[in-house]
Amino acid sequence: MTVTLHVCITCRAGQTPGEGETAPGARLHAAILEVGAPDGVTIVPVECLSACNQGCSVALSAPGRWSYVYGRMSESNAQDIVAGAAAYAAAPDGIVPWRTRPEIFRKQSLARIPPINILPEAAE
Repeated sequence: MTVTLHVCITCRAGQTPGEGETAPGARLHAAILEVGAPDGVTIVPVECLSACNQGCSVALSAPGRWSYVYGRMSESNAQDIVAGAAAYAAAPDGIVPWRTRPEIFRKQSLARIPPINILPEAAE
């Protein structure tokens, strides 16, 4: 099962980029791509994660797993983000033990979203 690492490429991190400047979120995405996706992880750029007041943001999700949104990220966090994504991919339910998460994932979590389970009666 593939895990998706969503990276907000429109995040401005409280800055107003000048004409022709790359947004901090797009720079974060480029830095993550440079580190490379771990096995079982797909890196997907997204337009907005609605965490605009929290700097650059990323999210991890996979079917049947808890999802997470992390904020206050920067290009310098790319290696830790990829390590956190690898740990998430290795956790069957998406819950990585707190002490084994990269420090930025322990301190900069914005949301934890339960897995969506579609019940047969809900589909009717």
